[in-house]
Amino acid sequence: MAGRKERQRKLERERYLRREARRAQRSRRTRQWTITILAAVAVIAVGLGSVLFFSLSKKPTAAASPSTPAATPSPSATPGASASATAPAVTEPARHCAYTPSTPAARQVSLPPASPDYKATYTATIHTNRGNIIISLLNSKATCTVNSFVHLAAQKYFNNTTCHRLTTAGIFVLQCGDPTGTGSGGPGYKFDDENLQGARYTTGMLAMANSGPNTNGSQFFLVYKYSPLGASYTPFGTITSGLNIIQKVARAGSDNSGGTGDGHPIQKVVIISVTIKKP
Repeated sequence: MAGRKERQRKLERERYLRREARRAQRSRRTRQWTITILAAVAVIAVGLGSVLFFSLSKKPTAAASPSTPAATPSPSATPGASASATAPAVTEPARHCAYTPSTPAARQVSLPPASPDYKATYTATIHTNRGNIIISLLNSKATCTVNSFVHLAAQKYFNNTTCHRLTTAGIFVLQCGDPTGTGSGGPGYKFDDENLQGARYTTGMLAMANSGPNTNGSQFFLVYKYSPLGASYTPFGTITSGLNIIQKVARAGSDNSGGTGDGHPIQKVVIISVTIKKP
């Protein structure tokens, strides 16, 4: 009897030890899983924190325009695409202009002359299918921009082109100057911004469209109503006659192909030619 009881107690101790060993093993596994999970959570938290910090650190300080433009369907040239740029340190009227070859030209033209006629007074007439728009060019304040515009007009670059974009919400402009009619065409060169210090886009202003600082080409926009854009688009002329033509087109609206209040004008505007008068 004593031997049998001793064997039973021994078996019970062994069963107890095995249970304790299994319990200890489960505890170790639980701790390991807990540590692994906590480590993974910590890594994810650090990653999310880094992403959040990066996003906040990259948050723009000011919007160029409320919701509308960021470059015409393509990013090549449009008001609203970039934050305000610092006005270049150029004494106007400029005596020398630099034009840098860039993407293939929508129409083949030569580079404008590097030495502009900075003393000239220019008046541009944009002949359209809806009437003439007459503009006094600001040669003394944006000499290189005017020099390019006059050169392109003389080479018939603008002839028989459409004004491809009209915005009627947030900013109020009619954009032209791209022979492809897509918003991505240019003259095959680019040049620097001018006349940005204190620039405001008031009714009747003519300004360059762009895809960022110092990326001017051939595209321009006509402001038919004050537009709260950042000072990033070279103003180079003021409309003296024909503003009512653009305003009438604006009242007809756009096809909203670029978003609400942004697209091709419903009343198509075709530039037949641009002539320059130099008294």
